[in-house]
Amino acid sequence: MSHPMIKVEHLSKQYKIGVDRTYKTLQDSITGAFKSPLNLFRHSNDNNTFWALKDVSFEVEEGEVVGIIGRNGAGKSTLLKILSRITEPTEGRITMHGRVASLLEVGTGFHPELTGRENVYLNGSILGMTKREIDAKFDEIVKFAEIEKFLDTPVKRYSSGMYVRLAFAVAAHLEPEILLVDEVLAVGDAAFQKKCLGKMKDVSSKEGRTVLFVSHNMGAISNLCRTCILFEKGIVVEIGETAHVVSKYMMSVYDNSAKINFPIQKAKRGQITSVSLINYLGKNTSSFPVNESPTIEISYVLRENISGLHVACIISSSEGNTLFATADTDTNPELFGVRLAGTYTTRVKLPEGLLNVGTYNVAIGLGIPSIESLDRQDAVSFTLADTGDFGSMKEGRRRSGLILLKLQWEYS
Repeated sequence: MSHPMIKVEHLSKQYKIGVDRTYKTLQDSITGAFKSPLNLFRHSNDNNTFWALKDVSFEVEEGEVVGIIGRNGAGKSTLLKILSRITEPTEGRITMHGRVASLLEVGTGFHPELTGRENVYLNGSILGMTKREIDAKFDEIVKFAEIEKFLDTPVKRYSSGMYVRLAFAVAAHLEPEILLVDEVLAVGDAAFQKKCLGKMKDVSSKEGRTVLFVSHNMGAISNLCRTCILFEKGIVVEIGETAHVVSKYMMSVYDNSAKINFPIQKAKRGQITSVSLINYLGKNTSSFPVNESPTIEISYVLRENISGLHVACIISSSEGNTLFATADTDTNPELFGVRLAGTYTTRVKLPEGLLNVGTYNVAIGLGIPSIESLDRQDAVSFTLADTGDFGSMKEGRRRSGLILLKLQWEYS
């Protein structure tokens, strides 16, 4: 009788919020007493903890590629960290059969002082490979990563993109039975992302490996995964056929209001603070006639000077397929210089007549292309309605796939 490659049973993970000192000094106690005399007699309560995962159960069969989707903070990365044995669960049980390779964040599992060559062997050893097995795969790994010139350079001098290329090449080629991949692939350029997605498809369909893939790219999820798991606030909301689960996620994730504000996160170097939809009268609305496209206003804050920054706007269909993307640096390359710390507002108007009648989602990204993502928000959705006198002119105008448009951005 066959057994699942991954079996997760009633898995939960609890974290403590804020500073927790099990052993307090006399000074800590006295200071706390002055702040509130009752503190001396208080015990910690549930307000100081939160459940990143709660009672999660699922199974993954051999050779399956399963997508893990959900909003930021839904518990996706926590799940992969537990499966990778980086952190321990608070409750529950995990059973996995075979060697596990994980690609969770840039540089995970690499020693910065070692060269690329040495880290290939280090990672292979961690996976339980013999030197002979690593030797047999070494040339293939280096060719895939495209870092031959820097192979004997310490990886601490690698860019984020180089890190990712080598890390993925090692994880995918050293024959683990289970491959765990987080959103880290978004750091690479478009050509490398396509290459990685192709490799993940090969290792599952041709080599029978099992893959868990976390991503905000619904196109990639739909292309790779037959089964999908939707997380929300640490709980599994839905497990099922990918198209159905993605559709449910897309309906819930984007705010149908005309403006959305995001919580302040001071730990981020740069952060998107709000996104709003504006019509030609300057009013906030999420509904437009099909012959009028919205203006998207984006506010963001930089907490330090940042060089090479761009603000990207990605439009996707209600099914989660990316239709086109635009960035403020497309027509303003001078913006690739240093942007000073401060608060910014920028607007981009979508071309009239570009989209058909329907509902569309707006995601905003803030980062340094191919190097670092500072913030990304699945923000708002808008609807284009047929007014009866224009819809016929737009028939068949929608295209599939990603289109890069150089639109004019405004600043204030």
